[in-house]
Amino acid sequence: MAPQIPKPPPKPPQRLLKPQQNQPQSKQQPQNHQNPSKRNWSLADFEIGKPLGKGKFGRVYLAREIKSKYIVALKVIFKEQIEKYRLHHQLRREMEIQMSLHHPNVLRLYGWFHDEERIFLILEYAFGGELYKELRRSGHLSEKQAATYIASLTEALAYCHDKNVIHRDIKPENLLLDHEGRLKIADFGWSVQSRSKRHTMCGTLDYLAPEMVENKAHDYSVDNWTLGVLCYEFLYGIPPFEAESQRDTFRRIMKVDLNFPPTPQVSPEAMDLISRLLVKDSSKRLSLQKILEHPWILKNADPTGASRK
Repeated sequence: MAPQIPKPPPKPPQRLLKPQQNQPQSKQQPQNHQNPSKRNWSLADFEIGKPLGKGKFGRVYLAREIKSKYIVALKVIFKEQIEKYRLHHQLRREMEIQMSLHHPNVLRLYGWFHDEERIFLILEYAFGGELYKELRRSGHLSEKQAATYIASLTEALAYCHDKNVIHRDIKPENLLLDHEGRLKIADFGWSVQSRSKRHTMCGTLDYLAPEMVENKAHDYSVDNWTLGVLCYEFLYGIPPFEAESQRDTFRRIMKVDLNFPPTPQVSPEAMDLISRLLVKDSSKRLSLQKILEHPWILKNADPTGASRK
C-alpha cells in the first residue's frame, strides 16, 4: 500500500498566499504532451510512492501523475512551519525563480498546488539522488568526475546569471544526479534575482565567499568562489577552509588560507583552477567562461555531462 502523506496536528488553517494568488498554478507539467494547456493540480492527480527525503519544513515523496504516468518528486511543505519561521516571502521567491529556469542542469519545478495545511511542489525526479551521498560514500571523486560536475555547474550558473539569478548556496547537499549521472541544481532557497549588489549574509559557512563573511556587498562572483570550494571538496573530500571552530573557519576564509594536501594526489591543472577561483578580490576571480576554457576542464570533463566513475 502506498504511504499516506502525513498531516500536521489540526489547527486553524493559515493562509500562505495572497487571495489573488491562492489558486493552483503551473507552467509546464508532467502531463500528456498533446495537451500542454495549464491546469489546476490536486493530490488526486498523483499516486504517492516511497519517501525520498525529509527536511525541516516537510518531506519529499516519489509520485506518479496518473494521467500521463510521468514520475515526479512531490515536495510537501507544512504551512504551519512556514508561518512559524516567517518564510512566506523566501518560499514564494524560491518558487518563482525555479519555475522560470529551464536548463538541463537545473532541477525543474513543474508546478504547485496547496490545501489548507500543506503546499505541494511538483519537481523533476532525480533518480541518482544526492551528490553529497556519493561524495561521502567514495571519500573523494576522480578528476574526470569532478571536472564534469564543475563544467555542468558552471554552465547552469552562467544560465542563471544571464537571468540575473545569484544562487548563493551551492553545496553538495543541494546537487542531485539523474539516471545518467548528470548534475542538477536542486535548491534555490537562498537565491535572489537582482542586478544590484546584495548585502544579506546567507548560505552555508564552509562555502561562503570572503565578502559575505565580512558582511560586505556581494554579486554573482560569490557563485564563482563556491565553484572553487566545490572543486576542492570533490577532489580532496573536505572543504578547503574547514576548521575546528566556526571562528577559525571565518578566519581561514578571510585570509584565503588555502593548502593542498599531498594525498589524495591532485593534478597541478586542477590546483591552478581552484587557486584562480579562490581569490579574495571578487573582480579577479576566474569568469564562468574562462572556467569552461580552462585546460583541466577541457582535458577531463565529459562534454555530455554524464559522469562515469
